[in-house]
Amino acid sequence: MSADIVLRTEGLTKEFKGFVAVKNVSLAVRRGTIHALIGPNGAGKTTCFNLLTKFLTPTAGRITYSGQDITYASPADIARMGLVRSFQISAVFPHLTSLENVRVALQRKMGNSFHFWKSERQLQSLDGKAGELLEAVGLGQYRAIPAVELPYGRKRALEIATTLALEPDMMLLDEPMAGMGHEDIERTQALIRRVAKDRTVLMVEHNMKVVANLSDTITVLARGEVLAEGSYAEVSRNPAVVQAYMGSTGHAHG
Repeated sequence: MSADIVLRTEGLTKEFKGFVAVKNVSLAVRRGTIHALIGPNGAGKTTCFNLLTKFLTPTAGRITYSGQDITYASPADIARMGLVRSFQISAVFPHLTSLENVRVALQRKMGNSFHFWKSERQLQSLDGKAGELLEAVGLGQYRAIPAVELPYGRKRALEIATTLALEPDMMLLDEPMAGMGHEDIERTQALIRRVAKDRTVLMVEHNMKVVANLSDTITVLARGEVLAEGSYAEVSRNPAVVQAYMGSTGHAHG
């Protein structure tokens, strides 16, 4: 069973000046699944996510990816290992077209980071692959449109395409549906399901309907600790989870 775990944390803890944001979190993400990290506001989801993606260093505990200790690795180290975070503030150059954005990501994968001065012929050889990735995320007809002009939901699709260009084994998605209307949510949900067919996905997501539809396993955090873990049916029935989400407001949110 342990060979099946692609990302594992043991006793993961993060303190900020005496405030414990993440406390003793042990996570096990199975290969080939969609795993959601949820919890009420202030639960420590974002801090936990930033620890996993190496934007923060833990105060205590250990993180392993594919059996290798990555506790003190850098974001670039883990990206080379196939663990890639999408929806960074924006992995996209606003004034380049959709196609050019994906092409830059493909160059990065080849190790030719940002050689904008490469010959036109070499760049065009990447256009075929870039076009395929755009088609895969439903952006075929937007290939010549500058990223800045894309509708919001389509910008997120472009970010997924640039992430896929790096050929990740595991994708970490930070609130992929944030700020989206119903139609974009439906489309992005279908896209994540398609993307997850041959890789592992871990996502932080507020939209419970999305979590219910997409996730194989859900870890619920509250006050920096794991409150519950299991399928959506299991965690949504768990009285402690219901209580955490009700909080002082008297109605479920998130």
